[in-house]
Amino acid sequence: MSKLDTLLSTGLVPDPLIRSGIRHLLSAKLREEGVGDLETRDARFAAFRAGLDASPIAINTADANEQHYQVPTEFYLNVLGPRLKYSSGYWPSANTTFAESEEAMLELTCKRAELKDGQKILELGCGWGSLTLWMAEHYPNSPITAVSNSYTQRLHIEAEAQRRELYNVRIITADMNTFGPPEAGTYDRAVSVEMFEHMKNYRELMKRIAGWLNPDGKLFVHIFTHREFSYHFEGKDPSDWITRYFFSGGTMPSHDLLLYFQNDLKIERHWKVSGTHYARTSEAWLQAMDANSKAITPILEKTYGIKEAAKWRAYWRIFFMSCAELWGYRNGEEWLVSHYLFTK
Repeated sequence: MSKLDTLLSTGLVPDPLIRSGIRHLLSAKLREEGVGDLETRDARFAAFRAGLDASPIAINTADANEQHYQVPTEFYLNVLGPRLKYSSGYWPSANTTFAESEEAMLELTCKRAELKDGQKILELGCGWGSLTLWMAEHYPNSPITAVSNSYTQRLHIEAEAQRRELYNVRIITADMNTFGPPEAGTYDRAVSVEMFEHMKNYRELMKRIAGWLNPDGKLFVHIFTHREFSYHFEGKDPSDWITRYFFSGGTMPSHDLLLYFQNDLKIERHWKVSGTHYARTSEAWLQAMDANSKAITPILEKTYGIKEAAKWRAYWRIFFMSCAELWGYRNGEEWLVSHYLFTK
């Protein structure tokens, strides 16, 4: 454990000091990515894309499970909103509530994906089922197949679907490197919310998705991005704390990155959503975690062990603060949420 990790694990560093350090690291990251003149940065971006083409579809999939998805669902029940949306909400006004922000982004997602009742829908990366269950409720005549990398997520969604008497949902646990849906070539829509950041070879992934869609099918993607820069989460030094503990093998795409992989699917529309929406979502997660501290303590002790529980409480809080500072940086105009609609 590095000296930084040891210090942060104590939980004694004041939040304002942690947030100041996070903003310092974000500023340093922007300077690092902006090194060189226009042609140098363009060449670096071309090399980045070539590296993606040479990669598997996803890497470190086991780490993703360990870092996030196999943490007991009870933890997220005490941190996320009522819809268990582990991705950005949408906050249209200063008075929007946490619950309303989840509903607003789910509604916006379905609108931009051009979903209609009766369509056959494939969801890639379904988390704890926020979008899955929303679609099942609002499009009762649509058969929905949703894919997760986590068995615990599957169990939760299946139990919720049964409790709500939603019988148009099928959940599959699979690694995206090897996944192939049942009835490939028949889906009207593929939708994906914050899965693509865990992927690498977008060209191959888009090719496969195109094969899963019917001739008139479309793909909707919701991802977080940077307005200009693309980079990997690599954990190159002790300051890259999030990579080590929360996002091993991840990618920060630039807003235009997916537009370079249109061999099999063509862009129809794309949108930018201010990072302030994700910043407010992350602050809501942090507030919920603090408010539910007593309920969360035994969950952390069971997951990490009694001796490690305090450390991981501190780490989760820092993770949520890091997300809030990242997307709130420069009033949400550096790191964003991007939406895309692709068609065959």
